[in-house]
Amino acid sequence: MNLALDVSTGSMLLPLATFIFVSSITPGPNNVMLTASGANFGYQRSMPHMLGITVGCSLMLFLVGAGLGALFEQLPQLYTVLQYLGAAYLVWLAWKIATSGQAGTADAKCKPFGFWQAAAFQWVNPKAWLMSVGVVAAYTTPSSYWPSLLLGTVVMLVVNFPCISVWTLFGTVIGRWMQSPRALQVFNGVMAALLLLSLYPLLVPHG
Repeated sequence: MNLALDVSTGSMLLPLATFIFVSSITPGPNNVMLTASGANFGYQRSMPHMLGITVGCSLMLFLVGAGLGALFEQLPQLYTVLQYLGAAYLVWLAWKIATSGQAGTADAKCKPFGFWQAAAFQWVNPKAWLMSVGVVAAYTTPSSYWPSLLLGTVVMLVVNFPCISVWTLFGTVIGRWMQSPRALQVFNGVMAALLLLSLYPLLVPHG
């Protein structure tokens, strides 16, 4: 196995970093949930959630490149089942976000996502799958496949975290503005609706 980076692999670094940057910082289930987490719990308490996303996405990328993608090609029904499980889980998460922060309820402050919970969530997150498959398909080179796959994994670790942190900080700022429980409840309802909208790619058949 040749683990040396060749010229073609090195030339992929900037386009690869750009792809991961754009994919990580644009809206999606992770960023919607982090915005809500920042508003409800603050940046520090959302840290395990952010780290879990970054590590989970990077591990998924590596495993997809290492051969998991071939398994789904042989068993497409397995991927379909995973998609529906992901959709159901997102609906449940949207409900939890919408009902959090309500005044006068015992569940007014649910717990933020933990590291392992956030990492595991990536396996049912359609955007994380698209990112992983996109990197493997477009930014690995046959002549130095493993070095380019490892490079993609490392770049994911480095680039993803600051991108998703922006959304958590955004939510934290919003949370400071919203002093009333009613305002926070409305905000959580909007975040829940956006999370449900992220299901659109799963619900529309691809021709």
